[in-house]
Amino acid sequence: MSTTNASTAAKAPTRQAALPPDRGWRAGLIGLGWLARRECLRVYKVWTQTVLAPVVSSILFIVVFGLSLGARIRDFGGLDYEVFIVPGLITMAMVQAAYNNTSASVFQGRQDGYIHDVLSAPMHAWQVNLGYAIGGIVRSLAIGVGLVALAIPLTGIGVANPLVLLVAVLLGLIAFSALGTIVGIFAETFDNHTFVSNIVILPLVFLGGVFYSVATLPAPWELISHANPLFYLVNAIRYGFIGQSDVGAGVSLAVIAAFALPLYGWAQWLFSTGRRLKA
Repeated sequence: MSTTNASTAAKAPTRQAALPPDRGWRAGLIGLGWLARRECLRVYKVWTQTVLAPVVSSILFIVVFGLSLGARIRDFGGLDYEVFIVPGLITMAMVQAAYNNTSASVFQGRQDGYIHDVLSAPMHAWQVNLGYAIGGIVRSLAIGVGLVALAIPLTGIGVANPLVLLVAVLLGLIAFSALGTIVGIFAETFDNHTFVSNIVILPLVFLGGVFYSVATLPAPWELISHANPLFYLVNAIRYGFIGQSDVGAGVSLAVIAAFALPLYGWAQWLFSTGRRLKA
Protein backbone atom coordinates (compact mmCIF):
# COMPACT_ATOMS: atom_id res chain seq x y z
CA MET A 1 0.00 0.00 0.00
CA SER A 2 2.75 2.42 0.93
CA THR A 3 4.56 1.65 -2.31
CA THR A 4 1.38 2.42 -4.28
CA ASN A 5 0.80 5.68 -2.42
CA ALA A 6 4.39 6.73 -2.97
CA SER A 7 4.08 5.96 -6.66
CA THR A 8 0.85 7.97 -6.92
CA ALA A 9 2.37 10.89 -5.06
CA ALA A 10 5.35 10.83 -7.37
CA LYS A 11 3.15 10.94 -10.46
CA ALA A 12 0.81 13.72 -9.27
CA PRO A 13 3.33 16.56 -9.52
CA THR A 14 4.20 15.38 -13.03
CA ARG A 15 0.60 15.80 -14.19
CA GLN A 16 0.35 19.22 -12.53
CA ALA A 17 3.67 20.35 -13.98
CA ALA A 18 2.40 19.63 -17.49
CA LEU A 19 -0.34 22.24 -17.13
CA PRO A 20 1.56 25.54 -16.72
CA PRO A 21 3.10 25.60 -20.24
CA ASP A 22 -0.36 25.22 -21.75
CA ARG A 23 -1.81 27.86 -19.46
CA GLY A 24 1.19 30.08 -20.23
CA TRP A 25 0.60 29.72 -23.96
CA ARG A 26 -3.07 30.61 -23.62
CA ALA A 27 -2.24 33.48 -21.28
CA GLY A 28 0.28 34.79 -23.80
CA LEU A 29 -2.29 34.76 -26.59
CA ILE A 30 -4.81 36.51 -24.36
CA GLY A 31 -2.18 39.11 -23.48
CA LEU A 32 -1.37 39.59 -27.16
CA GLY A 33 -5.04 40.14 -27.89
CA TRP A 34 -5.43 42.72 -25.15
CA LEU A 35 -2.22 44.55 -26.09
CA ALA A 36 -3.29 44.70 -29.74
CA ARG A 37 -6.74 45.85 -28.64
CA ARG A 38 -5.25 48.60 -26.49
CA GLU A 39 -3.06 49.80 -29.35
CA CYS A 40 -6.04 49.86 -31.71
CA LEU A 41 -8.13 51.75 -29.14
CA ARG A 42 -5.38 54.40 -28.97
CA VAL A 43 -5.96 54.95 -32.67
CA TYR A 44 -9.76 54.87 -32.45
CA LYS A 45 -10.13 57.28 -29.53
CA VAL A 46 -8.38 60.10 -31.41
CA TRP A 47 -9.26 58.98 -34.93
CA THR A 48 -9.55 62.54 -36.19
CA GLN A 49 -5.82 62.94 -35.53
CA THR A 50 -4.59 59.43 -36.24
CA VAL A 51 -6.64 58.60 -39.35
CA LEU A 52 -8.65 61.56 -40.65
CA ALA A 53 -5.82 64.13 -40.65
CA PRO A 54 -3.42 62.04 -42.81
CA VAL A 55 -6.24 61.19 -45.21
CA VAL A 56 -7.22 64.85 -45.63
CA SER A 57 -3.63 66.04 -46.11
CA SER A 58 -2.95 63.38 -48.76
CA ILE A 59 -6.19 64.15 -50.59
CA LEU A 60 -5.15 67.81 -50.67
CA PHE A 61 -1.93 66.76 -52.42
CA ILE A 62 -4.00 64.90 -55.00
CA VAL A 63 -6.33 67.85 -55.53
CA VAL A 64 -3.62 70.54 -55.68
CA PHE A 65 -0.82 68.73 -57.50
CA GLY A 66 -2.82 66.18 -59.43
CA LEU A 67 -6.12 67.70 -60.44
CA SER A 68 -5.11 71.39 -60.47
CA LEU A 69 -1.60 71.18 -61.92
CA GLY A 70 -1.81 67.78 -63.57
CA ALA A 71 -2.97 69.20 -66.89
CA ARG A 72 0.29 71.18 -67.14
CA ILE A 73 2.50 68.18 -66.40
CA ARG A 74 3.19 65.66 -69.14
CA ASP A 75 1.82 62.20 -68.61
CA PHE A 76 3.88 59.30 -67.25
CA GLY A 77 3.68 56.24 -69.46
CA GLY A 78 0.26 57.22 -70.72
CA LEU A 79 -1.05 57.89 -67.20
CA ASP A 80 -2.60 61.09 -65.93
CA TYR A 81 -0.41 62.76 -63.34
CA GLU A 82 -3.01 62.49 -60.58
CA VAL A 83 -3.12 58.72 -61.11
CA PHE A 84 0.66 58.49 -61.07
CA ILE A 85 1.08 60.23 -57.70
CA VAL A 86 -1.67 58.39 -55.79
CA PRO A 87 0.39 55.26 -54.92
CA GLY A 88 3.28 57.35 -53.64
CA LEU A 89 1.02 59.51 -51.49
CA ILE A 90 -0.63 56.42 -50.03
CA THR A 91 2.81 54.98 -49.29
CA MET A 92 3.93 58.18 -47.59
CA ALA A 93 0.85 58.40 -45.38
CA MET A 94 0.94 54.74 -44.38
CA VAL A 95 4.63 54.42 -43.50
CA GLN A 96 4.57 57.60 -41.44
CA ALA A 97 1.50 56.36 -39.56
CA ALA A 98 3.06 52.95 -38.88
CA TYR A 99 6.22 54.56 -37.57
CA ASN A 100 4.52 57.27 -35.53
CA ASN A 101 2.08 54.89 -33.86
CA THR A 102 4.60 52.42 -32.48
CA SER A 103 7.31 54.93 -31.65
CA ALA A 104 4.92 57.19 -29.73
CA SER A 105 3.29 54.27 -27.91
CA VAL A 106 6.56 52.65 -26.83
CA PHE A 107 8.17 55.97 -25.91
CA GLN A 108 5.17 57.07 -23.86
CA GLY A 109 5.06 53.68 -22.16
CA ARG A 110 8.72 54.06 -21.17
CA GLN A 111 8.29 57.63 -19.97
CA ASP A 112 5.19 56.90 -17.90
CA GLY A 113 6.45 53.53 -16.71
CA TYR A 114 3.45 51.44 -17.73
CA ILE A 115 5.48 49.49 -20.27
CA HIS A 116 6.70 47.47 -17.27
CA ASP A 117 3.16 46.17 -16.86
CA VAL A 118 3.36 44.83 -20.41
CA LEU A 119 6.81 43.33 -19.88
CA SER A 120 5.78 41.63 -16.64
CA ALA A 121 2.67 40.08 -18.21
CA PRO A 122 2.80 36.34 -19.06
CA MET A 123 3.68 37.06 -22.69
CA HIS A 124 6.57 36.03 -24.89
CA ALA A 125 8.74 38.76 -26.39
CA TRP A 126 7.42 37.99 -29.87
CA GLN A 127 3.88 38.56 -28.63
CA VAL A 128 4.77 41.95 -27.16
CA ASN A 129 6.53 42.94 -30.38
CA LEU A 130 3.60 41.78 -32.50
CA GLY A 131 1.06 43.50 -30.26
CA TYR A 132 2.71 46.89 -30.74
CA ALA A 133 3.17 46.28 -34.47
CA ILE A 134 -0.51 45.44 -34.93
CA GLY A 135 -1.49 48.88 -33.66
CA GLY A 136 0.71 50.60 -36.25
CA ILE A 137 -0.43 48.30 -39.03
CA VAL A 138 -4.14 48.74 -38.26
CA ARG A 139 -3.80 52.53 -38.17
CA SER A 140 -1.92 52.55 -41.48
CA LEU A 141 -4.42 50.25 -43.16
CA ALA A 142 -7.30 52.47 -42.02
CA ILE A 143 -5.55 55.43 -43.63
CA GLY A 144 -4.77 53.48 -46.79
CA VAL A 145 -8.33 52.22 -47.20
CA GLY A 146 -9.68 55.73 -46.64
CA LEU A 147 -7.33 57.18 -49.25
CA VAL A 148 -8.15 54.52 -51.82
CA ALA A 149 -11.88 55.01 -51.26
CA LEU A 150 -11.51 58.72 -51.99
CA ALA A 151 -8.88 58.45 -54.73
CA ILE A 152 -10.91 56.06 -56.90
CA PRO A 153 -13.74 58.55 -57.63
CA LEU A 154 -11.29 61.47 -57.82
CA THR A 155 -8.73 59.93 -60.17
CA GLY A 156 -10.19 56.68 -61.48
CA ILE A 157 -7.22 54.65 -60.24
CA GLY A 158 -7.65 50.88 -59.97
CA VAL A 159 -5.70 47.91 -58.65
CA ALA A 160 -3.74 46.10 -61.36
CA ASN A 161 -1.84 43.56 -59.23
CA PRO A 162 -3.55 42.99 -55.88
CA LEU A 163 -1.11 40.30 -54.68
CA VAL A 164 1.95 42.49 -55.26
CA LEU A 165 0.14 45.38 -53.59
CA LEU A 166 -0.78 43.29 -50.54
CA VAL A 167 2.72 41.89 -50.04
CA ALA A 168 4.38 45.29 -50.53
CA VAL A 169 2.03 47.01 -48.08
CA LEU A 170 2.48 44.35 -45.39
CA LEU A 171 6.27 44.33 -45.71
CA GLY A 172 6.41 48.12 -45.65
CA LEU A 173 4.19 48.39 -42.59
CA ILE A 174 6.13 45.67 -40.76
CA ALA A 175 9.35 47.57 -41.49
CA PHE A 176 8.15 50.94 -40.27
CA SER A 177 6.24 49.60 -37.28
CA ALA A 178 9.45 47.87 -36.22
CA LEU A 179 11.47 51.03 -36.86
CA GLY A 180 9.04 52.95 -34.67
CA THR A 181 9.43 50.39 -31.89
CA ILE A 182 13.23 50.65 -32.07
CA VAL A 183 13.20 54.45 -31.99
CA GLY A 184 10.63 54.42 -29.18
CA ILE A 185 12.96 52.23 -27.12
CA PHE A 186 16.09 54.29 -27.75
CA ALA A 187 14.59 57.82 -27.79
CA GLU A 188 15.52 60.02 -24.86
CA THR A 189 13.07 62.81 -25.70
CA PHE A 190 10.02 63.19 -27.91
CA ASP A 191 12.18 65.29 -30.25
CA ASN A 192 14.21 62.18 -31.09
CA HIS A 193 11.01 60.49 -32.25
CA THR A 194 9.91 63.43 -34.42
CA PHE A 195 13.43 63.91 -35.80
CA VAL A 196 13.39 60.50 -37.46
CA SER A 197 9.89 61.08 -38.85
CA ASN A 198 10.50 64.56 -40.25
CA ILE A 199 14.21 64.53 -41.10
CA VAL A 200 14.73 60.92 -42.18
CA ILE A 201 11.52 59.21 -43.29
CA LEU A 202 9.73 62.11 -44.99
CA PRO A 203 12.67 63.17 -47.21
CA LEU A 204 13.39 59.55 -48.16
CA VAL A 205 9.77 59.06 -49.22
CA PHE A 206 9.77 62.24 -51.31
CA LEU A 207 13.10 61.27 -52.90
CA GLY A 208 11.74 57.79 -53.56
CA GLY A 209 9.67 59.01 -56.50
CA VAL A 210 6.33 60.04 -55.02
CA PHE A 211 5.86 62.96 -57.42
CA TYR A 212 8.13 61.92 -60.28
CA SER A 213 9.64 58.94 -62.03
CA VAL A 214 13.21 58.30 -60.92
CA ALA A 215 13.96 57.20 -64.49
CA THR A 216 13.67 60.85 -65.56
CA LEU A 217 16.56 61.92 -63.31
CA PRO A 218 20.11 62.44 -64.62
CA ALA A 219 22.38 59.41 -64.33
CA PRO A 220 24.10 60.13 -60.97
CA TRP A 221 20.86 60.98 -59.18
CA GLU A 222 19.01 58.03 -60.64
CA LEU A 223 21.74 55.72 -59.33
CA ILE A 224 21.68 57.35 -55.89
CA SER A 225 17.90 56.95 -55.73
CA HIS A 226 18.33 53.19 -56.10
CA ALA A 227 20.12 53.16 -52.73
CA ASN A 228 16.94 54.43 -51.04
CA PRO A 229 14.83 51.52 -49.70
CA LEU A 230 11.70 53.66 -49.91
CA PHE A 231 12.21 53.96 -53.65
CA TYR A 232 11.48 50.23 -53.89
CA LEU A 233 8.46 50.44 -51.59
CA VAL A 234 6.93 53.30 -53.57
CA ASN A 235 7.53 51.45 -56.84
CA ALA A 236 6.17 48.13 -55.57
CA ILE A 237 2.97 49.80 -54.40
CA ARG A 238 2.76 51.78 -57.65
CA TYR A 239 3.12 48.54 -59.60
CA GLY A 240 0.35 47.02 -57.50
CA PHE A 241 -1.98 49.88 -58.37
CA ILE A 242 -1.16 50.77 -61.98
CA GLY A 243 1.09 47.96 -63.24
CA GLN A 244 4.02 50.30 -63.94
CA SER A 245 7.19 51.10 -62.00
CA ASP A 246 10.81 52.11 -62.43
CA VAL A 247 12.05 48.69 -61.28
CA GLY A 248 10.71 45.14 -61.41
CA ALA A 249 8.18 44.09 -58.80
CA GLY A 250 10.26 41.06 -57.77
CA VAL A 251 13.33 43.18 -57.12
CA SER A 252 11.29 45.73 -55.20
CA LEU A 253 9.70 43.11 -52.95
CA ALA A 254 13.07 41.44 -52.30
CA VAL A 255 14.65 44.74 -51.25
CA ILE A 256 11.69 45.64 -49.03
CA ALA A 257 11.87 42.22 -47.36
CA ALA A 258 15.62 42.63 -46.83
CA PHE A 259 14.85 45.98 -45.20
CA ALA A 260 11.87 44.84 -43.11
CA LEU A 261 13.00 41.53 -41.64
CA PRO A 262 16.21 42.79 -39.94
CA LEU A 263 14.30 45.72 -38.45
CA TYR A 264 11.60 43.44 -37.09
CA GLY A 265 14.26 41.07 -35.79
CA TRP A 266 16.04 43.94 -34.05
CA ALA A 267 12.82 45.05 -32.36
CA GLN A 268 12.22 41.43 -31.35
CA TRP A 269 15.72 41.21 -29.86
CA LEU A 270 15.20 44.39 -27.84
CA PHE A 271 12.06 42.97 -26.25
CA SER A 272 13.74 39.60 -25.69
CA THR A 273 16.72 41.11 -23.88
CA GLY A 274 14.86 43.96 -22.19
CA ARG A 275 17.57 46.34 -23.34
CA ARG A 276 16.71 49.92 -22.28
CA LEU A 277 13.32 48.65 -21.11
CA LYS A 278 13.94 47.20 -17.67
CA ALA A 279 15.93 50.07 -16.22
